[in-house]
Amino acid sequence: MARALWPPPRLAVAVGPHVDRYGIVGHSPALDEVIRRIELVAAARSTVLITGETGTGKELVARAVHARSAQAKMPFVKVNCAAIPDALLESELFGHVRGAFTDASRERKGKFASAHGGSILLDEIGVMGKHLQAKLLRVLQEREFEPLGADRVERVDVRVIAATNRDLRRLVQEGQFQEDLYYRLHVVPISVPPLRQRADDVPVLARYFVDKHAHRNGWPLPSIEQDAIHALLEHHWPGNVRELENTIERAVVLSGGRAIARSAITIEPAPAAADCRVPFLRIRDNVQWAERETIRQALRSCTNKKQAAARMGISPRALSYYLAKYSCTA
Repeated sequence: MARALWPPPRLAVAVGPHVDRYGIVGHSPALDEVIRRIELVAAARSTVLITGETGTGKELVARAVHARSAQAKMPFVKVNCAAIPDALLESELFGHVRGAFTDASRERKGKFASAHGGSILLDEIGVMGKHLQAKLLRVLQEREFEPLGADRVERVDVRVIAATNRDLRRLVQEGQFQEDLYYRLHVVPISVPPLRQRADDVPVLARYFVDKHAHRNGWPLPSIEQDAIHALLEHHWPGNVRELENTIERAVVLSGGRAIARSAITIEPAPAAADCRVPFLRIRDNVQWAERETIRQALRSCTNKKQAAARMGISPRALSYYLAKYSCTA
């Protein structure tokens, strides 16, 4: 007996108008609220803060805000703050003049200047250092900035859209994020729900990604067996939409253009949880161990002691104290 295929024609027609709104796929109530906020804020020029777990589609939301706005034909510039070291991020954002630093052989326009008249997305803003946070606050307050090494001020007309998967409120409490900047960014918040909170969208997204990857390979569009849909609905999707797309792309390839069966749905196991056991039974020993490990990790991930101290939320003087206490080297 042949297995039922998904989607039946009636369902395909029902979800059709809701599948793709500004590139965002789904029709769940949770996603409807995101779309409503996009449409409201797009009509204004307000700063937007997009929050959500990794893989939920925060960049798509940012692009939708810009595409729906009156400035849709103006530049949309994305900057991944986590991918650029702080020492280079200032130049990337604000540009620099010739001779501003050793390798600055010519003047370079920054991303803010490139986004003039349009929108700039500051992705993963939660990792930005305190020094740059202060400069960004000035841009939001005064709509002006100074290129690195310059003695002139440049005016800029740009909508700032920030995105993060971190809890900025907690970072403020820990002294790692400026409170004034947080409130400047938190004008219109848009929270993108994780996929586990919008299970209604899983079949729609699955169909969308099947079509996308079959088309990319030049294959006929395969159907999805009901058992395969059930397997997708049973998964928790810690990697959210990004994980679902990877799963569907793998299923399309393994099916070779044929109907996608349950056997083609191979879901990778989630990474093993970190071992939360502490190395000692004495509280004092564990506190000292945690301090040493924090210092070592900060020093490995930063280019200098000042930056490492800022990452840890302490002063350079306090860091010097801990370095001496534990005989660590910078």
